[in-house]
Amino acid sequence: MSEESVMGGACWLLTTGELVPGDVIATDPDGPWLVVVRTAPATETKTRLQLRPLTGGPDLERVLPRYERQVVRTTRVDPADLPDPAQRVDPRRRRVVVTGLGAVSPLGGDVPELWQGLLDGQCGVSVMEGPEFDGLPVRLAAPAAIDPAGLLPKPVARRMNRSAQFALLAAREAWRDAGLDPGGTVASGLRPTRTGVSMGTIIGGAPVMVQSRLTLDARGPRAVSPHTSPMTVPSAASAQISRDLDIRGEARTFVSACASGTEAIGQGIDAIRSGRVDLVVAGGTEAVITPEILAAFAAMRAVSTRNDQPEHASRPFDEARDGFVLGEGAGVLVLEDEEHARARGARIYCEAAGWGLSADAFHMAAPEPEGRGIEAAVRSALADAGATPGDVAHVNAHATATAEGDRTEALALGRLFGSHVRDIPVTANKGALGHLQGAAGAVEAIAAILTLRDGLIPPTVGCDHPEEGLGLDVVRETPRALPPCGDIVLSNSFGFGGHNAVLAFRRF
Repeated sequence: MSEESVMGGACWLLTTGELVPGDVIATDPDGPWLVVVRTAPATETKTRLQLRPLTGGPDLERVLPRYERQVVRTTRVDPADLPDPAQRVDPRRRRVVVTGLGAVSPLGGDVPELWQGLLDGQCGVSVMEGPEFDGLPVRLAAPAAIDPAGLLPKPVARRMNRSAQFALLAAREAWRDAGLDPGGTVASGLRPTRTGVSMGTIIGGAPVMVQSRLTLDARGPRAVSPHTSPMTVPSAASAQISRDLDIRGEARTFVSACASGTEAIGQGIDAIRSGRVDLVVAGGTEAVITPEILAAFAAMRAVSTRNDQPEHASRPFDEARDGFVLGEGAGVLVLEDEEHARARGARIYCEAAGWGLSADAFHMAAPEPEGRGIEAAVRSALADAGATPGDVAHVNAHATATAEGDRTEALALGRLFGSHVRDIPVTANKGALGHLQGAAGAVEAIAAILTLRDGLIPPTVGCDHPEEGLGLDVVRETPRALPPCGDIVLSNSFGFGGHNAVLAFRRF
């Protein structure tokens, strides 16, 4: 690591003799970060260091030349604050990695289009046309860039709700991206019973039920499709992916408001760690851009009313924000046991290092004002990853562009990182994508993973003038290089009812 690259991030170069307890150093450029616990002279020219790994494990001892320069992070850690042995990552626990990505979003029909659109600062928000939206106080939405029904055989599409269609297309892309055969588990050399699906959604096929009622009123009961009932269940997406790829280990569905996709990924991580399965197709999906849902959110005064400025409607962290914009799409990850992935020669994006959950127990729509639940979820994710706040290089924020939500998240991050919160660049993807509801956490997790891969943080679209007092370093206007110090990227998701879920991804 060059001096220029070190000084460009939140790091310093100090000599061994200048180190004091609490300094976080890297004695090996490819090794882990270590906390200085104790220093003592070894000889006239060398210093003895007692070092403790940030991610847990026994203390180490190093004897180094006193005037040798070390890479030292500007953030310091009290060794007493490190996770105790009971919280540290069990070295026998299976390590989970990400080997495949798939997405359908307002910026495109696949992951490359999503990622390029985020880096370019594109916005997928538009005004919804059509007589069904006439007369609504809010007609803004971020529809998917493709029609999923047009990309599936008609007999298949006809038996699936729009949300499940998105999920299936994203799952197929992630499966191929992981180097697996489109024919499914057996064709890929996998054991079907050792493979799982874990999907999140909020409403699933509820719009099908609304349409069914309209059909019933207009044309009578004989016109109602026999596929209506199986198309309405929230588990339709996981079931369709399971059928398509011959996945027989488990097909699970998680419904926890806007944290659904994130929780589904976290539960997939746990399924692999526990040894139940070796590989999980995990993510979230949603398709709820309907007049009924738009009218309901408008009645709550939760959505932006900038009908004449769709490209400036979703404004995370901006002082002029006035609510979120409803979006749709799907995001899917292929999670895999590291040894399993290595055995088949898979390309690995990063480690799915940990995740955390919490509940506000406060209100069905408003966040707990001090963000205590959010802070607890982030701390839980870091502890699960065997990490500390000092390991975090970047945060992909939930930031929906609501006044209370953005402010609460900023408060939680400020308490967690203290005076170093401005050393951690933050971005929010909802300015570009709108709020994808149950799919939001999964699509934003993909953005966090690609940030690790490419070392670039996408700008926050719509944040022209960050609200004063938030205290965050919001990445704006153009992409920014990921700081070289810290190996954890966080992806936050928070939902109605106080559901908080956070994913921690680690450089691999």
